Amino acid sequence: MNEKHKEFYEKLDAQLDEWGAQIDHLKARSATAKANFLTDYGQSLEAFQRKHAEALAKLKELRAAGDEAWDDLVAGLEQVLADGKTAYHTAMARFKSQD
Repeated sequence: MNEKHKEFYEKLDAQLDEWGAQIDHLKARSATAKANFLTDYGQSLEAFQRKHAEALAKLKELRAAGDEAWDDLVAGLEQVLADGKTAYHTAMARFKSQD
């Protein structure tokens, strides 16, 4: 594995670990949220969880692929990461609106 790929994996692993921690934090905070808010917030949290799972799957695919598929797979993974950030910010905005 070349150094560029290694650095990318390390960066991605850190990002996915952070998302996992954020999901845990949001779940814990949702336990104290108002009941009428939980449905909307829960949908946002689920969307973020789906993006997290999708990113993990893409990372696994990227690791299994050879160098020849690197550029194509990285582009797809970067889109999933961008979508995941959007989903996280949406969930946080909905949660903060209830504070």
